[in-house]
Amino acid sequence: MQTGIARRLGCEVPIFAFSHCRDVVVEVTKAGGFGVLGASTFAPEHLEQELRWIDAHVGGKPYGVDIIIPAAYDREAEAMAAPETLIPAQHRGFMERLLAAEGVPELPEDERARVRREIVAGRGAMTPDGARRLLDVTLRHPQVTLVVSALGAPPPDVVARLKERGIMVGALCGKASHAIRQKAAGVEMIVAQGTEAGGHTGDIATMVLVPQVVEACPDIPVLAAGGISRGSQVAAALALGAEGVWTGTIWLGTRESELTPFEKDAVFAARAEDAVRRRARTGKTVRMIRSKLSEAWEQPGAPPYLPTPLQGILYNEMHARVVRAGRRDLYSFPVGQSVASVNEETSVREVMLRLQTEYLAAMDRMTRLAGAE
Repeated sequence: MQTGIARRLGCEVPIFAFSHCRDVVVEVTKAGGFGVLGASTFAPEHLEQELRWIDAHVGGKPYGVDIIIPAAYDREAEAMAAPETLIPAQHRGFMERLLAAEGVPELPEDERARVRREIVAGRGAMTPDGARRLLDVTLRHPQVTLVVSALGAPPPDVVARLKERGIMVGALCGKASHAIRQKAAGVEMIVAQGTEAGGHTGDIATMVLVPQVVEACPDIPVLAAGGISRGSQVAAALALGAEGVWTGTIWLGTRESELTPFEKDAVFAARAEDAVRRRARTGKTVRMIRSKLSEAWEQPGAPPYLPTPLQGILYNEMHARVVRAGRRDLYSFPVGQSVASVNEETSVREVMLRLQTEYLAAMDRMTRLAGAE
C-alpha cells in the first residue's frame, strides 16, 4: 500500500481519515494512516487549542487540516460580528414551532448562550474570510503538511501561501470537470468524492467518479472517497487508479470519536438508506441521517434555505436542543452510506487493523484469480 502520496506525506499506508475529533486524527496517524482535522466548524482560538494538542500527541508525525472556502455565501453575514441577527424571523419561527410541537424544551439560558457563541464562532468560519483566519492559525503549526479545501478549488492567494510553506494543497471534487478546474488552480492532490460520502457531496457514485478523475488528471494523485469502510474497497480504489482512500463515517463509532453515547447509538441504528442528501444543515446538499428535523425542510410550506453560513447557524442551534433532549427521531448527523457498517463501538486502531487485513485478503484473492488457468 506504499503509494506515491503515502511516500510524499510520510505515512505508512494511504488511509486518510477526516474527522472533527482531534483524538481520531492522532490515533489514525499514530497507526500509520494520515489524520485530517475538519476545522471549518472551529473558531480560530479553538482551532489553535486543537492543533497544539495534536502537535503534542501525534509523536512528531505530520497530519492535515480541512477547511471550507465556499464560492457562494452571504457576504453581509461574513462582514458582521453577529451574523445570526440576519436570520429571518420566518426561518427561526419555523424551527421553533417544529421543536415546540415535538415537545423539545429550550436550552437553559446559560447553555443557550454558550451554544450560540460556539455555533456563531464556528459556522462564521464557513466563509472565505473565516477560512483565511483558520489558515492563519494552521500555518503556525509546521507538522501540518496538507491542507484540503472541502468545497472546490481554493483561491489563488491561499494556494500561493500554502505552497510557499511547502504544504501540499488538496481539494474535494464531485465531478471530473471540477477536478480539471482544481488542477488549473494549482491543487496538488484531488479527493474524488462519490455521492455515497457523508457531508457535502454530489451526484456521481464513487466507482464511476474515481476513474473519470484519474483520467482527467493523470499527473495528480487522486484519493477515492465515498462509502469506503472495508479493505476490499481500498483495494478496489487502488485498482481504479487512486493512490489512497479518504474516509470519514467509519471513525464515528470509535471510542475516540467526538460523538456522545446518545449520538453513537443513533449512528449504530442507521441503515445505508437512512443516509440521505438534504440541505437543511448548511443550505448545501449534505448526506446526513434522515430524521423529522431533516425532512421538515422538504415539506410544502417550509421556508427557502438560507445561504452559508446562516442556515448552519440556525440548524445547529436547534440541533443542540435535540441532542440535549435525547430525541433520536429528530437527530441527524452527516454520515455516508457506509454507516450501515458502523454498528458497534470499536477503536481507531481496530478499524485501521481491519482495513489492512481485509485489504491483504482481497489482494490475495485477486492474485489467485490472476494465476488461475
